Amino acid sequence: MFAVVPDPIPARMKGLNRAEICDTNFIEFVRHWQGQPAVRPAPHQPILPGSALDAAGFDALFESQLISRHLDLMARVLRVQNKVFYTIGSSGHEGNALVARAARHTDPAFLHYRSGAFMAERFRKLPGMDPVMDSALSFAASRDDPASGGRHKVWGSKPLWVLPQTSTIASHLPKALGTALAIESARRIGHDLPIPEDSVVICSFGDASANHATAQTAFNTAAWAAYQRLPAPILFVCEDNGIGISVKTPSGWIADSFSHRPGLDYFHADGLDLVEGHAQVERALEHCRYTRRPTFLHLRTTRLMGHAGTDFEIEWRPLAELCAAEAADPLLRTAQIALQSGWLSAEQILERYEAIRARCFAAAEAADARPRLETLDDIIAPLAPYTPAAVQAEATRPAPAEEREQAFGGAAQLPELQPPRHLAVQINQALHDLLCKYPAALLFGEDVAQKGGVYTVSKGLLKAFGPRRVFNTLLDETMILGMAQGLANLGMLPVPEIQYLAYLHNAADQLRGEACSLQFFSNNQYRNPMLVRIAGLGYQKGFGGHFHNDNSIAALRDIPGLVVGCPSRGDDAAMMLRTLAALAQVDGRVAVFLEPIALYMTKDLHAPGDGQWLFPYPAPDQALVLGEGRVYQPEASDLVIFTYGNGVPMSLRAAVRIGEEHGWQVRVVDLRWLVPLNAGFIAAQAADAQRVLVVDEGRHSAGVGEGVITALVEAGLGHLPLQRVSGADTYTPLAGAAMCVLPSDNALVSAARVLAQEH
Repeated sequence: MFAVVPDPIPARMKGLNRAEICDTNFIEFVRHWQGQPAVRPAPHQPILPGSALDAAGFDALFESQLISRHLDLMARVLRVQNKVFYTIGSSGHEGNALVARAARHTDPAFLHYRSGAFMAERFRKLPGMDPVMDSALSFAASRDDPASGGRHKVWGSKPLWVLPQTSTIASHLPKALGTALAIESARRIGHDLPIPEDSVVICSFGDASANHATAQTAFNTAAWAAYQRLPAPILFVCEDNGIGISVKTPSGWIADSFSHRPGLDYFHADGLDLVEGHAQVERALEHCRYTRRPTFLHLRTTRLMGHAGTDFEIEWRPLAELCAAEAADPLLRTAQIALQSGWLSAEQILERYEAIRARCFAAAEAADARPRLETLDDIIAPLAPYTPAAVQAEATRPAPAEEREQAFGGAAQLPELQPPRHLAVQINQALHDLLCKYPAALLFGEDVAQKGGVYTVSKGLLKAFGPRRVFNTLLDETMILGMAQGLANLGMLPVPEIQYLAYLHNAADQLRGEACSLQFFSNNQYRNPMLVRIAGLGYQKGFGGHFHNDNSIAALRDIPGLVVGCPSRGDDAAMMLRTLAALAQVDGRVAVFLEPIALYMTKDLHAPGDGQWLFPYPAPDQALVLGEGRVYQPEASDLVIFTYGNGVPMSLRAAVRIGEEHGWQVRVVDLRWLVPLNAGFIAAQAADAQRVLVVDEGRHSAGVGEGVITALVEAGLGHLPLQRVSGADTYTPLAGAAMCVLPSDNALVSAARVLAQEH
């Protein structure tokens, strides 16, 4: 369209830097433009006849595009000088500035990495903000970067409601949709939103990312919501440049795939032409805002200068194709409009172009001189904030008495006045308490409402709190966790349920890559407070095999910032839930509550009918301290057993047999908190031990037991005679065979015999 480079291309040009070519193309195109300019329009007049875009708006958009381009060019030059650390650029996508202009700064935005022009334009929404310096600080990984504090190059801004994303390949779509759904959820429960009620959510991504399974789950859920007439005001912005790194998107694929998809209202806009694209983008955003329906904006873009600075496209992409993409550079079209309209002369355009170049380089040099993160403490400061006193005060603050009485059916029915009960009932009672205490808490998941959960753990919550706060979701764990993040983004307290631990694994990145990373990558400006309940672990008899007896918790142990609690008895469960809810509420943390299915209904410990695994419900002003375990027979030291979950009653039974066989006094330590492990507590419990047995119902490799042993060795206790009993490195089979791959009472007794022979 605006080809400058001659054709055929001389061989000498094949090795040229494509960023330099794009830079030269623009300068040469403007310098040699031969058209006749029109009479210069007034700022409030259309930039071109018949256009809905006025000259002042066009001028602002042009400047935003130039800022984005020169940030890219600056990054390519200064990266080799080790002054900036990121070269995935926005060149060719500068038309996304149109979306920022049409939206409000209070419309939450979840952006992919080619959003430089969007951000430059968004910065105009609030006075006194500088898109160049803020961006330069991020490129330079400066600790003064207002988006992430130097932890990553991200597009983000707290005052502009741009939640930071890091190299997103579709993983942000579920939480973006969750945020859109949360706008309506807040209205339904009377929660005060931090944004206007008619806000929409902006979510941008590339054409290649649209094919990702995580993207598809968001599109499906959006359509599912629209089918039921549930408001889901999200503008999906697919910036289609026809390529994903080096893999081409089939021509017409995005339009064919999305233009007729039920539940997604499709709009197309030309992101290469500000005049053409302006009205199209405005229509899409207005439609989304006023219909409250999920809207798909297919924005035409191109990709210039490669995927990143290390992508030498000439090695894999035909030269003619590269030149065609460079000829379609949206800045060439914008410059042409400026010249044709008479708004700017060639000299004025080039003067502005070079002034912005100088501004970007000056900002980058200044940012390079600013301090960077240098210590571990500084780096991880926002990862896992914890204020123990405030958390404990919140955890022990009971819900209002009148609300508790109403939820439990009267003062006489309060759970602390009832006989001792088993784990499932105590969790249920604790959830009633939490929903009384936190009016913005919502409990949701598969089958949790009318059915009350597969194991009736959420029974009665729907009746007590209604469908606005307790509801079923579609069967999609990725979207359940995405919805939780959306609710958290808008100030609510989500309590999602993942029905089985095995169902988490295909959605775990919503915890690892998204929820738990937000505080870190936003320098604790944004938080995802949530309490995720997961039923799991093994020992169910006659039911389910692998998918219902999954003991693999390694994936959870590897998520920075996550807290994982695992109760073995009902009273502990209630107090742990209070602590985790308080941790979310006070410090914004993401927590997983891992509930041992096989202990849900367990009432007896040593013999049928003994009722020794039933416990009174703790008063609502009681809670546990994070990291604090429970110790049985603390004075015993002949053998100390470390365990959790199902291993606790198992170890208590085995302790009796071991004592009878060897005359030992046995201490059993219930860790209760699996992530992070309390290494100091573990070392203190083993300090006077004669022998140690680690009982881990997880798998032998990467299980909790490895962490316990590491804590002992690092504390200088590696000399202690030690045995470990764990699950086997296998999937759990069906029926009675399941018990062969898990620790047993007999296995513990046998391990003690080995210890007796060793010492």
